[in-house]
Amino acid sequence: MQPTEATPAPRITLEQWRCLAAVVEAGGYAQAAKRLHKSQSSVTYSVQKLEELLAVEAFVIRGRKAVLTPAGEMLYRRARQLLDDAEALEQAARCVSAGWESEIALAVEIVFPTWLLLDCLAAFTRESPQTRIELYETVMDGALDLLRSGGANLAIAPHVPPGFEAEPLASFRAIPAAHPDHPLHRLGRSLTVRDLRKHTHLVVRDSGLRRDRNALTVNVERRWTVSNMATSIGAVSRGYGFGWFPEDKIRTELAEGVLKPLPLAGGQERKGYIYLIFRDRDGAGPGTQRLADILRERAAEACLRMNDATETRPAAERKPRRTRAKGARQAR
Repeated sequence: MQPTEATPAPRITLEQWRCLAAVVEAGGYAQAAKRLHKSQSSVTYSVQKLEELLAVEAFVIRGRKAVLTPAGEMLYRRARQLLDDAEALEQAARCVSAGWESEIALAVEIVFPTWLLLDCLAAFTRESPQTRIELYETVMDGALDLLRSGGANLAIAPHVPPGFEAEPLASFRAIPAAHPDHPLHRLGRSLTVRDLRKHTHLVVRDSGLRRDRNALTVNVERRWTVSNMATSIGAVSRGYGFGWFPEDKIRTELAEGVLKPLPLAGGQERKGYIYLIFRDRDGAGPGTQRLADILRERAAEACLRMNDATETRPAAERKPRRTRAKGARQAR
C-alpha cells in the first residue's frame, strides 16, 4: 500500500486573511489597524506578505484609499467566507464544551401561531446555528404522545399530561366560521347545534395515538377529517363546510372576506391556554433551556401587542360608525 501524500499546510494564516478583510471593510489600512487594535505597519505587512506569497496584487492605492483589484475582490469574497466559517466553528466548539445539544426536538400543537413559532426558531438559530431543530407539528394529543415516548424535548400543547412540568405560554380563541355565502349564514339568525348538524363539518385529524374524535367538534353525520389545518381552512373558505379555527390562523381569510364567524347562540368562541411542557426540566440541556426562554419572551411580547390592539381598536372603530349614523339621520 502506497503512503498517501500529506495535504500541504496553508501558507496564508487566518490572521493575514483577517487583515485583508479589515482593510476592505474599514476602507483603508489606517482604519483597519484601528479596528483590529494593531499598528498600521503590521496590517500593511500582513497584506503585503499575503500578496507576495500568492503572487497577486490585491489592492492598488488611489489617493489615500486602498482599492481592490479584480483578483483582490475574489480573494476578499473567499476570505470573508473563510473567516465566517472559522467563527462559526469556534462558536460551535464553545457550545459543545458547554453541553449544548446538537439537536432539539420540539412538538407544537397547531393552535400555536405559526408566525410566532418561526420567529422564535429564527432567534434561537441566530444564537446557536449549529443546533438542529426537529419540529413536529401536532394535533390534539400528538405533542403529548411525543413527550411520553421521549420523542420531544419540549412541547407546546393545550393539555398537560400527568407527571410533566408545564407553564402557561399563551391563550387562544377558537371560533366557528364558514364562507359568507354558506347556507348557515343565509339563515340570518343565531344558530343552534341542530343547525350545524345539517352541514359538513371540517375537522383536523388528531395526530396522537389515542385519537379524540370529538375535540373542537360537534356530533354531525357529514364530516370531512383532514390531516392539516391549511386543508381545512381552504375547504371552508371555498364553501364546502364549516369549522372551528384558532382566530390567529384565519385572520387573513376573515380580513379578505372569504370566511365569516358563525353566530352561534350562547357564544361563538372557545378559549383555552397553550402550555410550554418539558420532557425533563431538570435534565434539559442549555440549548433546550434557551429555546424555552425565547418562546416565553416572544409569546409574552405577542400577548402584550394583541392586548393593546384589543383595547385600542374598538374605540377607534366605534367613533366613525356613530358619525355616519348621525349624518344619515340628518339626511333623512
